[in-house]
Amino acid sequence: MPKYMTKQRKLLTEYLSGRTDESISANQIAEALSDKISKSAVYRNLADMEAEGKLRRVANKGGREVIYQYVDENVCRDCLHLSCKKCGKTYHMRAPLAQSLVENIQKNESFELDKGKTVLYGICKDCKE
Repeated sequence: MPKYMTKQRKLLTEYLSGRTDESISANQIAEALSDKISKSAVYRNLADMEAEGKLRRVANKGGREVIYQYVDENVCRDCLHLSCKKCGKTYHMRAPLAQSLVENIQKNESFELDKGKTVLYGICKDCKE
């Protein structure tokens, strides 16, 4: 159940919703919003938003810090994502290709993917060049 929408929570939500294709650490978020929100409020709200399914934890590019991606958009909740191991950018997988992959896995492996939590890792086109 969503918590009350405080001013701090609203600012955090606006910041994250403008970055749905990014994976961002809690420290990066706290730094970006430091003039508006305390660091403890950022961490508290991130934990609440993750519990509500509005944020997804994603693998960090080699560090210990927790990385988040905002997924409180209808389009994100039920799609596969591609995440670049070099730059950290996350992309929506094209729907027909994603659906074909999901169907093949279900048929050939008798395994049902949780699309909303599935991220495929690799190197994006920009980082390959």
